[in-house]
Order: sequence, then C-alpha cells, then structure tokens
Amino acid sequence: MSVVAVRKDTSREELERLAELAADVVARCRDAGATQAEVGVSVDRGINVNVREGEVETLEHTRDRGVAVTVYFGRRKGSANTADLAESSIVTTIAQACAIARHTEEDPSSGLADPERLAREFPDLDLWHPWDLDAEEAIALGIACEAGGRRLDPRIVNSDGASVGSNESLSIYANSHGFLGRERGTRHSISCALVGESDGGMQRDYWYTSTRAAGELDDPASIGRRAAERTLARLGARSVATRACPVLFAPEVARGLVGHLVSAVSGGALYRRASFLLDHVGVQIFPPWFQLLERPHLRRGHASTAFDAEGVATVDSELIRDGVLARYVLGSYSARKLGLQSTGNAGGVHNLLVQSGTLGFEDLLRDMGTGLVVTEVLGQGVNTVTGDYSRGAAGFWVESGKIVHPVEEVTIAGNLKRMFAGIRAVGTDVDTRSHVHTGSILVERMTVAGA
Repeated sequence: MSVVAVRKDTSREELERLAELAADVVARCRDAGATQAEVGVSVDRGINVNVREGEVETLEHTRDRGVAVTVYFGRRKGSANTADLAESSIVTTIAQACAIARHTEEDPSSGLADPERLAREFPDLDLWHPWDLDAEEAIALGIACEAGGRRLDPRIVNSDGASVGSNESLSIYANSHGFLGRERGTRHSISCALVGESDGGMQRDYWYTSTRAAGELDDPASIGRRAAERTLARLGARSVATRACPVLFAPEVARGLVGHLVSAVSGGALYRRASFLLDHVGVQIFPPWFQLLERPHLRRGHASTAFDAEGVATVDSELIRDGVLARYVLGSYSARKLGLQSTGNAGGVHNLLVQSGTLGFEDLLRDMGTGLVVTEVLGQGVNTVTGDYSRGAAGFWVESGKIVHPVEEVTIAGNLKRMFAGIRAVGTDVDTRSHVHTGSILVERMTVAGA
C-alpha cells in the first residue's frame, strides 16, 4: 500500500499514566493485606468497517479500557476486574479481589512468578505503527477490495463482504515483586469473502492481509482478486471415493496442526493428565529433520514480546529439536503443578517458526503424486487426550502430481501422533500472517472418507 497518514502520537505519555495507575493499585492491594498482588491495565482503540456490495454494512469505533486485579493472601487467590478506571470502581475492584481471596481454599501452586525469572531488558520490537485511518478512507479501502474481486469474473455472483480494521493496544503489567512492564502494539487488516456460481453450484472463499504496519498491507484490490481466484477454483467441487492417501495441508491450514501440538504440550492439559503427549519430553514425535522454534523477539512479529503475562522474560528456544519434544509450554502455575519451571509462556506461545525444506508448493504436489490438498477444515473433531483427529475438509484432488479437480464433503481422519511422525515435507510457501509461520505440510498417509 501507499504511505499512510499518522496522527500525533501520545502513546508514551498515556503508557506512563497507566503505569502510575498500575503501581498505585499494587500498593493499595498490599495495604489491604495482600501478601502478593498483580495488576493488568489496558486501553484498546480501533476502527472496523464492513462493506458488502459497495455499501457500508457496519462501522464501529471501539475504545475499551480495563483493570484486572489479582491478590494472594498466602496461597489463597482472588481476582476481580473492571472496565471503568474511575477511582470508586478501582477501590471496589480491589475490595472484591481481596474478599474472594479470603474465602478461597489454599493452593500450594498459586502465586506470582519467581522474581529471578522476571524480565529486566525490554528491547524495541517495532510493534507500534499507528494509522490515522478515518471512516471514509476505511470504507473506500473496503469497497476497492470487494470490487477488485467482483470485477474479476462474471461467475463471482455475490459477496460476503470486505472488512478493514485498524487497532491499537496499550497495556501495563505490574506486580508486588517490583516488576512493571509496558507494551504497545498495532494491528491492521483487510479481508474479503466472495461467492461464485457455475452450473447451479455455488462456492465461497476468502483472503486477507494482516500486519503490524499499515504500509505493509497488501493492495486492497489484490486481496479481492485473490479471494475471487480461490472461490473460482472451488467451483465444480465434488467428493472422492474413500481411501488412504497422502494429505497436503496448505499453510493457512497447516498452522492448525502446530496449534494442536501446542495444546497437547501445554501445562493445563499436562497436569490434568489429559494429553496424548504426557511425559513425552525427550521423545521423538516428528521426523529427525523437523524443527519448531519459538522466537519471541521478532521485529513486527504477531506475538512478539519481551515478557509473558506474568512478567517472565521470554527467550528464543526450541520446542521441537531434530524431531524430539524439547520442552513443554508452561506458565508459573502449571510449572509448579508439574514440579518444573515456567517456560515464559503464561498467556500462550510467542512466534512459532516451522523450519521449511527446499520444496515449493508445486514440488510438493509432484512429491505427493496422488492425494488430497486441504485448504479448509471444518468442525472440532480433534481429541488432545487420545490424539484422534477427524475433521471435515475441502480442497483439491491431485493425480500424477497435478491438481485435477476441487473437492468438498470429505472427512480426513488419523491420529495426531502418527500424523506428526508421518510428516514427509514442509514447503517453502511460508504464511507469515499469524504468530505461527509454516509452509504447506505433507502428511504421508491419512484416511480420506468421501463418497
């Protein structure tokens, strides 16, 4: 996109005001008798526009504020929050958190993160790029995006609309160990979903762009065209006969496989003994060449941060090393439940990178030979207790390394443990639009249930 307008930036001054408020709330909690306390203060603002068939459907300006207070009386915990920063609301919120803590049972795993683990360095991760986007400009961008797709082909007969959004977030985390962390970030996006029709059959598909800096967004018309091309490619879709075959997950779907892995190795599932990867640290679960890295300090990364939700310093690390599970994904509470240390993942993971191989998408098709390319999955049929995987899917059937027709109304099934071990390749077509960066993932064998 072209150069975007930027208004006068007062975010640093506002962050300082929020930091003073957070520090004051922590002190008040201690004065109320809490042995430990933590507080999060946030302010979010943004604009979001949806247009359909060239007309505005919704226009929303948002400004949300919040204070979340957690106190500990020994090992008893209480939490309360408010969306009002007024003095009376904060006083009430602190009182409610303290009252809850006094009446809860002790939990030996509760409490703040260990002081020695807290972040002390705060590098500039280049996450703040405000966009002075007004309603008229946002509407014009949405209309241009939708029109770019609708003009592409007469078979594009309808639209689910185009959306344009710009959001800013300021947040403070402070606790009674003396930690006070400031964060500010921006997110901008443009998306479009279109409907196509041919020979009485209809299909829908979408595309989007999402970045920290508005100047890095793809051209709106190109987003619409990409959505139209994907929709047209799905026209004439049909099922296939039930069989076992290779399955190639497109990048935007492949990151879901990484998400299932993270869920299975996260603290909550582990200490509840509800994971198919329980006690698997040090066990090979992927091919020996497979690497999965966490990189919290990527400049302009979608999940970049110097500290997690508890103030613990984030560091570069490996989640999967040479196919072996190197560690779990833990915050302080789950780590204590397991007798381990926090991995700096309270609140989630921070930029996961699947190392790709040397094959592009077309190379992966030739390597697959005959099988299914999955571009969409449906339903929630993933059981992280057993690893069983069964989901509706749509995509394309491949024969002799070439796409021959679109596919719909099939189910793909397997077990995540066998799927992970059976990954044959990761493509170079890496999708960087989320906090999980991966190319297409080729799984050696799954059951495809169709006609």
